[in-house]
Amino acid sequence: MIVNRSAPPGAVIPVLGYDDVAAASDWLCEAFGFTERLRIGRHRAQLVYGDGGMVVSAKGMSSDAIGDHSVLMRVVDIDRHCARAKAAGARILQEPTSHPYGERQYSAEDIGGHVWTFTESVADVDPASWGATLR
Repeated sequence: MIVNRSAPPGAVIPVLGYDDVAAASDWLCEAFGFTERLRIGRHRAQLVYGDGGMVVSAKGMSSDAIGDHSVLMRVVDIDRHCARAKAAGARILQEPTSHPYGERQYSAEDIGGHVWTFTESVADVDPASWGATLR
């Protein structure tokens, strides 16, 4: 498995929406002990705690129909994983797509209307190369 410096750690990663990403990141770090590892413009930040992580996202960035949250889950063989999800009846919102930050991802809606984004690291990419700021 490839380790990508642009991706948050962990196998299952919550993505939570906030009105003010910087204020939310600062507060989560102060109140709950997270450390900000990466800032992506004003719309996204990656936080870590131990060997896990989470993403703080500007509200409205999630495609979840029932709230400003989603789940990011790291998988192996994303194309096969997507085919399995389709066969089980998942509604595919975005087909597997490779991104410049070194991740190949697809998004699906589960039977409860929750959005899941599945990701596989396909390259180790320096976050600065696509505009993120390491903390």
